[in-house]
Amino acid sequence: MKIDSRYVGTPLKRYETAVFPRDTMNFAAAIADHNALYFDDERDGGLVAHPMHSVAVTWPILEQIDAFIDLKAFPREILLTQVHYSEHLVLHRLMVPGDQLKIDGQIAAIVPHRAGTHMIIRLSARDACDQPVFTEYIGALMRGVTCTDPGRGTDTIPALPAEAAGPPFSWESSMATDPLLPYVYDGCTRIHFPIHTSRKFARQVGLPDIILQGTATLSLAVKEIVNREAAYDPRRLRSIACRFTGMVMPGETIVLQVNGRDHHGNVRFQVQNSQGRMAISNGHIQLNPQEAP
Repeated sequence: MKIDSRYVGTPLKRYETAVFPRDTMNFAAAIADHNALYFDDERDGGLVAHPMHSVAVTWPILEQIDAFIDLKAFPREILLTQVHYSEHLVLHRLMVPGDQLKIDGQIAAIVPHRAGTHMIIRLSARDACDQPVFTEYIGALMRGVTCTDPGRGTDTIPALPAEAAGPPFSWESSMATDPLLPYVYDGCTRIHFPIHTSRKFARQVGLPDIILQGTATLSLAVKEIVNREAAYDPRRLRSIACRFTGMVMPGETIVLQVNGRDHHGNVRFQVQNSQGRMAISNGHIQLNPQEAP
């Protein structure tokens, strides 16, 4: 199968949705994030959504991406080869229950990759006042699909610091994953894909067993980094980015390794699985250096 970069700029159909307190609470509960900002609906200012909750909001688009790509000529058969490879969230503000969101998208970049083709979709969420809430750049690696030209669009993707996480680390955190976490995360976020909950399906596609959702692993890392580097205040997050480069099996203990924030608010991190292989690499979080009000 082949593709070329002519499809960069192809729009997606608009998606409209609302943010409900049950959903925001459930997301935080799925990853056992006890932060009161996600649960205490008596606090001044009310609830906020977890910074990673956007991946649940946009999942209905990605789950049916072939229906949202607004171009009949697009080679939809390549979508069957895709795996979640890169994630970059730009947070203009945290979502709050009651938000009415309009999400517009387009194919932002198509570039060759040693294992196939990397296609990045940009999803831009705006509220009822037409103010930006978040922008998600989600990258799919289409294995075995050849990009027949040099590709284009990467100049429209936010750049990350060139240096990835590495020793000496400022701190590490070992996190045990419950064997039932893929099912809890699936139910609480409504992010459903059978490789995470069906052993039969996972083995049919060549996996040894079900695997933990990559965004669940990332959310666990974000929880720890918010607690340690942002004094439990997720409102200080400006962006979250990483690449998913390895599997986490439910029940494994994973290790988050962090280079603490610099004077610009940059935090670099990576996550190793129980075999010492990189499950998340090129991790980066941008924090507002100032405390949020």
